[in-house]
Amino acid sequence: MNVSHEFDRFRSIVGPALKSKQEEFLLLGYDNVSEEEIWQFLVKKKWRKGKNEIKLHEVIQSILSLKIGEFMNYSAVEALKEAEFTLDDDEELLELLK
Repeated sequence: MNVSHEFDRFRSIVGPALKSKQEEFLLLGYDNVSEEEIWQFLVKKKWRKGKNEIKLHEVIQSILSLKIGEFMNYSAVEALKEAEFTLDDDEELLELLK
């Protein structure tokens, strides 16, 4: 889900930095990470409590300093938030609680 954010005005300008970060993740073996996913991470996590006026160099710094672990932790939490868990079977529930 794409979220409109006040920093979206930088999105087209910082495209090369996002591409560079995506390629770095690819070299590390993470071939399913898109530029858009990196951008959404920054918007939703890194800049959610940021100051109102961010400068272009700060946006680029955020992109280039992003670590794969930080991104993957965020991705895992988001995937769990979207997953639907149901334990309709009492035996499954008891097994889980052992």
